[in-house]
Amino acid sequence: MTTLVLIAKEPLPGRAKTRLHPPLTLEQAAHLAAAAIDDTLAAMQSLPATRRILLFEGNRLPPRSEDYDVTGQTTGTLDLRLGAIFDECDEPMLLIGMDTPQLTAADLAPAFGGWPTGSDVDAWFGPATDGGFWAMGMREPRGDLIRGVEMSRDDTGAAQLARLQSAGLNVGMLPTLTDVDTIDSAREVAGIAPNTLFARTLQGFEATP
Repeated sequence: MTTLVLIAKEPLPGRAKTRLHPPLTLEQAAHLAAAAIDDTLAAMQSLPATRRILLFEGNRLPPRSEDYDVTGQTTGTLDLRLGAIFDECDEPMLLIGMDTPQLTAADLAPAFGGWPTGSDVDAWFGPATDGGFWAMGMREPRGDLIRGVEMSRDDTGAAQLARLQSAGLNVGMLPTLTDVDTIDSAREVAGIAPNTLFARTLQGFEATP
């Protein structure tokens, strides 16, 4: 039994992927964010989750989210918002972000085979190349293991991993992925996964004079 959680916000111009502007317009950056969410949901479709939650900030829900329980994000810093959803879950859960559209089901598969009876894995962690993390899961979800970790820093991932390990959890590692934050990282991710909606959308924008 595993609950799969996607944290995302409505891709509105001026609020989503603003660091892609320039060279993209704010409208294009928002469209690219929407494509990233779509690709992420597509990758999650085949996973054997027992429950699916969209931890969402916004009003207009993304396509492919029809089978998700929608939960609004709490107020406060990201560590508080993440901690709140971990406190709400009473079964093994895995949370992922919307910034890795190159994600595949195979990247997440270890977390869905690693919590059988007798497994010694207590948590799963997916580091990002920018020093953050793109995924985190716990067999027994605890928000207190997240609250207080400073987010959006180049040492956030190391600090969060250390927090899990210092609590005595045996942490399994998921692949290291690149988060889309800048135009360079967007181009890198598009090159890794050229058949995604994200890559095709970016290609179309950059091909336009």
